[in-house]
Amino acid sequence: MAYTTHYLESELHSADRVDLVRLMYRGAIEATSRARRNLANGQIAERSRQITKAWDILGELTRSLNHVQGGDLSRALVELYVYMQKRLLEANAEQSDGALAEVERLLSTLAEAWALVPSIDCTY
Repeated sequence: MAYTTHYLESELHSADRVDLVRLMYRGAIEATSRARRNLANGQIAERSRQITKAWDILGELTRSLNHVQGGDLSRALVELYVYMQKRLLEANAEQSDGALAEVERLLSTLAEAWALVPSIDCTY
């Protein structure tokens, strides 16, 4: 675990803005996946903790959007992030794997799109 934490810290310190978005998606996907496993195993407290983590990451993604430059795309992403947060809350309240699976799919699709965005060279 210490190695993983050290590796993640190193990755965060060397990340550009695009990489940070990718890391946030990865974190939200992992949290949602863990929540699904916790749901299946009856681990209620840990399921809720992982859902909260994914919800928080979506909130951070929402706050990071630039509405002036982003225009319609930014507004569409806000709506999608809010929808996913709503589904996470429903999944937690209803103990619903279907809602978690939907959020995980949506996050994975967005992460795939961000994987195609070139990193920003910050060495200039």
